[in-house]
Amino acid sequence: MRGPTPGWSRPGTGAGRNRNQLIVVGVVALLILYAISRAHSVSSFQILFFVLLVPSIILHEVSHGWVALAFGDDTAKQAGRLTLNPLRHIDPIGTVVLPVILILSGVGAFGYAKPVPVNVRRLRSPRNQSLLVSLAGPAVNIVLMLVALLALRVAAPAGTIPPSSYIAQGYIPASLLWEAFFTFGLGNMILAVFNLLPLPPLDGSALLERAMPRSWWPGYLRVRMYAMPVLIVVVLLFSPIRNAVGTWALRAWGDLLG
Repeated sequence: MRGPTPGWSRPGTGAGRNRNQLIVVGVVALLILYAISRAHSVSSFQILFFVLLVPSIILHEVSHGWVALAFGDDTAKQAGRLTLNPLRHIDPIGTVVLPVILILSGVGAFGYAKPVPVNVRRLRSPRNQSLLVSLAGPAVNIVLMLVALLALRVAAPAGTIPPSSYIAQGYIPASLLWEAFFTFGLGNMILAVFNLLPLPPLDGSALLERAMPRSWWPGYLRVRMYAMPVLIVVVLLFSPIRNAVGTWALRAWGDLLG
């Protein structure tokens, strides 16, 4: 998701309470996944996908703050968000509940962490560097995907990786390690492709914003306030868009492996 925001607010004082709430939500989500898996309504692949999706989303968000810090904005650092501690980034709804519901309903996987706060006015070159801050998230997902690809190349003997047509049909070798790297790479491929769509609040919208005349900004920012709920509705209700992204990512991942 988008890293840059017009400003920021300090973390609330109920840190302990929020931490307990996140732990409860996470435990409940895992128990639901376990219970449904025992009833054979969800596969081990789907559970693995969810487990590996969460750290990928968190690394995506943290990267926005790190790049902003390199360009002079320490907002995320002051807010305590330049950490890999998942409790600082997990949004109970977006990171846990929504992905679990979507996976269990057979819709697929979609989720988000709490956006890392970035104040673009503190960047040394706001218009140019805010673009780089936004693209840092998908770039990290691409790097993680390449790491998974390298691991699979090393782990799999020559000629044993199934062709993309098999992968698109759901065939994955039985090795748990192979499946973990495969799932990690696929999840990051999907995150990168999806976040590069030029739709607010996704990171790809920064490309449009960079080319946008300054006079359009006040009206655009008012519209962008409602971008997240609109995006969730689009993901839930417009299956052709969702399926197109997922299918393309799956076939592209299979082609890279092949």
